[in-house]
Amino acid sequence: MNPSRTLVIAANVFREVIRDRVLYLIGFFAVAMAAVTLLVPAVAASTENKIIPDIGLAAIGLLGLLIAIFVGTGLVNKEIEKRTVFVMVAKPISRAEFIVGKHWGISAVLAVLVIAMMAIYLVTLMLLRISVPIESLLLSGLFQFLELSLIAAAAILFGVFTSSLLATLLTIAVYLMGHFSRDLVTLGTISTDPNLRRIINGLYLALPDLSRLNLKNDAVYGIAALPPANELAAHLAYGLLYTIVLLTIATFIFSRREF
Repeated sequence: MNPSRTLVIAANVFREVIRDRVLYLIGFFAVAMAAVTLLVPAVAASTENKIIPDIGLAAIGLLGLLIAIFVGTGLVNKEIEKRTVFVMVAKPISRAEFIVGKHWGISAVLAVLVIAMMAIYLVTLMLLRISVPIESLLLSGLFQFLELSLIAAAAILFGVFTSSLLATLLTIAVYLMGHFSRDLVTLGTISTDPNLRRIINGLYLALPDLSRLNLKNDAVYGIAALPPANELAAHLAYGLLYTIVLLTIATFIFSRREF
């Protein structure tokens, strides 16, 4: 795989998505945070120091998720539907470079989105004089980006072999089930049916455990102390490895398609 060709594809994706969508989402987030700072104190004056930080992090995750899913599913799928993929595969670009370049591009978009919204978020908290552990918030933002990048890889994978609508639904399902994957383990332990237990354990192993990348509650409601470095490193490695696996599968499927 040639990194320079991959970067060219990534740069094209980045320019297209930044120009079309992301700037509007950042502006919407700024307006939403301003509205929250005005409305929350009026209805929950005693708990605003927890509600506003919680809403802010949730909004960053939700807006990032919209880009990861709705843009990610169309990065390859729209190229296939519009037949523009014929132009790409005719060039000296491998299928792996095409898939990875698309993912690098949307990951760069997600990084800009998370950084910009996190900056607005932190400025808002400082203006309101809400005391929260900055290190924990920044760490939460980093892992939130990693989660969104993983979801974008899943969206690209489904977009390779399904329609845009089905790819979107499947990616949403992976996101939701990924956040409840540990509940599947609990369900398996209390089940008396061995077949159901095997199915549940298989689902747990196949689905991403997104709770490992969710540090939002720790940042807002936890202590200022950061989690142990070895635990953070394990979660980071898990997210990166799962993303690589998804992209590898997407490349394999895409390379088997005839254009």
